[in-house]
Amino acid sequence: MPIVWRVGYSPNMSDVIVIGGGLAGLAASVALARMGVKVTLLESRPRLGGRASSFEDAATGELIDNCQHVAMGCCTNFRHFCRVTGLAPYFRDEEQLTFVGPPDPSGRQLPEFCRFAATPFVPAPFHLGRALWGLGYLSLRDKCAIARGLLSLRAARPQHGDRTTIGEWLDRQRQPANAIEYFWNVVLVSALSESLDRISVAAARKVFVDGFLTNRDGWKVSLPTVPLDELYSGTLAQWLAAHGVEVRLKTGVERLVMEGGAISAVELRNRERLAARQFVLAVTQQRALSLLPESIRNLPQLATIERLETAPIASVHLWFDRPITLLPHAVLVGRLSQWGFNWGAGRGAWGENTSRPRPSDYQVVISNAREMAERPQADVVADVVAELKAIWPWAADAKLLHSRVVFEHHAVFSPLPGSEELRPAQQSPIGNLQLAGDWTQTGWPATMEGAVRSGFLAAENLLTKIGRPAKWLQPDL
Repeated sequence: MPIVWRVGYSPNMSDVIVIGGGLAGLAASVALARMGVKVTLLESRPRLGGRASSFEDAATGELIDNCQHVAMGCCTNFRHFCRVTGLAPYFRDEEQLTFVGPPDPSGRQLPEFCRFAATPFVPAPFHLGRALWGLGYLSLRDKCAIARGLLSLRAARPQHGDRTTIGEWLDRQRQPANAIEYFWNVVLVSALSESLDRISVAAARKVFVDGFLTNRDGWKVSLPTVPLDELYSGTLAQWLAAHGVEVRLKTGVERLVMEGGAISAVELRNRERLAARQFVLAVTQQRALSLLPESIRNLPQLATIERLETAPIASVHLWFDRPITLLPHAVLVGRLSQWGFNWGAGRGAWGENTSRPRPSDYQVVISNAREMAERPQADVVADVVAELKAIWPWAADAKLLHSRVVFEHHAVFSPLPGSEELRPAQQSPIGNLQLAGDWTQTGWPATMEGAVRSGFLAAENLLTKIGRPAKWLQPDL
């Protein structure tokens, strides 16, 4: 259908300006571009991806991800986004996880390695029953309590306004201390980057029901096989260019300009103004309010954004002179370290068995890392290395060549009880302005899936407004 231009607009202008090159902005741009909409994407950084990006380590010259990003089988929208843009071949689905049991208090026994995978042909929600039973560091009492708790959580229906935390809920369910520490805490802190006394029951339920109980494949972890920068600033940037999206990097936005009750332009930090018919603001919640016109920041639909709290994640990058394990990844139970990733296994030849020592790169992820941010980085590295060498004693002779600790201080929004009421809808109070970001109303916690969902929802709203309605949000498993 023909586009009707408002007074003051030129056919050379973009239909839509998307502000923010993170996953939310990228998802919105992809959906709009596929529908023939002319999009200009503005990103203040020199690369795309937002928090899901890479940078060059000066000491090694290698591209490293700011944090290990993973998707799960239940992330239907992120997976669709990857299929549409050609990113899917760069992800590898894991058919099993390895849980490394907690350290022996006496220090005399090595930790137990437990395989975690679905039982063939067993339907959900019982497909992971044998995997749970195989966690040998949990007692029979612990396992029975966990199974009972999972079924109770599946049946639970948290009510609007409920301020119960998952920690309180688990106490009411009489979950044993070891079950809480070595199962519930392990899964939820890794997924939500918060402590159990700060996580809402609804957010915890989302993790377990969608990820583990609803579908046989929902739990499977999907890992990128190349640095994130190659995905978003490489393959995806090429897709965007091929579909007519103008990407402007190193382009900081100072503010949105409002005239006559609508957004008319964005003003850049260099005072240049760019006009468009529609706008998508896809920045973090810390930046969103500062870019909005002052006259609308205190509107009830927007003022709550500043009340959303955030949680940090730390990534410890380690380069040894030889491989210390052939496992591609491991869940580390009862330790400071929570997840370990072998960047070589699956990204090159580091996972191969060889007698020739050579450098090997690992990343250890620590979610809910508030305490870590207050400690000297050298102490954090020393503790993590000591934990790894206690798990794999043959690594005692491995020499640490280089290390780097990366803190993402505002990595995710905190899924506190009541936080859902603070998240704004994608449709802002201004008709031609959409909001996108994992912090908007998506029904998901702060994940890549939530970010992509927000971008798709914003695009759906916008497409309806310009007379090209289309469905982009994908159904759950």
